Amino acid sequence: MQTSRPFRILGVQQIAIGGTDKAPLRKLWVDLLGLTPHGTYRSERENVDEDIVTAGAGPFKVEVDLMQPINPEGKPRVHETPLNHVGLWVDDLPGAVAWLEKQGLRFAPGGIRKGAAGHDICFVHPKGNEQFPFSGEGVLIELVQAPPEVIAAFDTLAAAAPH
Repeated sequence: MQTSRPFRILGVQQIAIGGTDKAPLRKLWVDLLGLTPHGTYRSERENVDEDIVTAGAGPFKVEVDLMQPINPEGKPRVHETPLNHVGLWVDDLPGAVAWLEKQGLRFAPGGIRKGAAGHDICFVHPKGNEQFPFSGEGVLIELVQAPPEVIAAFDTLAAAAPH
């Protein structure tokens, strides 16, 4: 197995929380915890109706997607489990996917594509299989291509941190 990783995970880009009704989620995350409404996203293909709220600012802003299914009986079942997925900023998404596949990591169908926030994304499958034995170990993980300003901010932060 190759050990020299050609990419860096920079930080958390998002978490996605699912429920059968996003109103209670919005009450918690916006009304009680004070996160800022940022937008909405709806996709029949992905069976999702979501409110996008944020915490933090600038390149360190973290998105919290409050999701409900358009069809509760349809797939994907964005409300099961309540913590649907975690999104991680990556500095080189195509390089990461190519390297991780060679290591045996299983990706969900769909490949690299535009996500709800407009960034290129792909998903690490929560379960391995015979061909790709490594997985998210029960967690759906979204790898998100970090834009240049996010990469630069994390580089600046890393350079300023005591070593």
